[in-house]
Amino acid sequence: MAIIAQLSDIHLAAGRDGVVDDGSGPVRALRAAVSSLLSLPARPDAVVLTGDLTDGGLVGEYERLHALLSPLPMAVYPMPGNHDDRDVLRAVFKDHPAVAGSGGAPQAPVQYAVEVGDARLVCCDTTVLGEPHGAMDEEQLAWLDETLAAAPQTPTVVATHHPPYPIGIRFIDDMRFLDPAGFAAVLERHPQVVRVISGHVHRGSVGSVGGRVSTTCPSTYRQLFLDLTRPGRAAVTGEPAGFAVHLVTAEGVATTHFVPTGNYRPLMDVE
Repeated sequence: MAIIAQLSDIHLAAGRDGVVDDGSGPVRALRAAVSSLLSLPARPDAVVLTGDLTDGGLVGEYERLHALLSPLPMAVYPMPGNHDDRDVLRAVFKDHPAVAGSGGAPQAPVQYAVEVGDARLVCCDTTVLGEPHGAMDEEQLAWLDETLAAAPQTPTVVATHHPPYPIGIRFIDDMRFLDPAGFAAVLERHPQVVRVISGHVHRGSVGSVGGRVSTTCPSTYRQLFLDLTRPGRAAVTGEPAGFAVHLVTAEGVATTHFVPTGNYRPLMDVE
């Protein structure tokens, strides 16, 4: 079995001096998420960070993020969101071989595949420079198709920042994954893909794409208000922060849990 934890939409923000305030909400929230993750009875084999890791894509933000993640003993796999800067992410996380080895040209997509226990994690880059919405061009889709074809028997989790299905909240659907039909078509050719996981939404949700279950992850910081009316409000809520944990068996059965941040202990034992 592989256990993959997912942290998303961390939004570490630096001040005008480029320094991240350790008393800020995003820092406190990330520390709490890391502590909660480490308190799980079964520690994950890896942690994937599905974008919007920083608020402004600044060097100081990524450096503080790198330091705050250092207590995690397992492999950490960061990928960008629409608030991130690909080149700065690559430079600061240069000690992460998969990240450092992705791309080459300036602002090349941060996309890579890694083995995690009995499973495979394929990280896609849906960011569009200077835009809040997401997309994957033909070259990126060809990379995904080729990458999936390289390991057809290994249960695979595909990660994106922008979810490839409608959420129903106007604010977030206005920044959607544009035209995910090509992405869905690639997935349909590769039955070993057992889950698609995304961030961007700042709350947990479950949908589908290309015949696969697709989920979004709570933010480690702020959650988006669930307003399904039209036009609806763009607002955050006081719901607890959280993260996701994905279990993938060697037989290709995937299960996703949404975990609220906090150190929750059993209240009773069940025989």
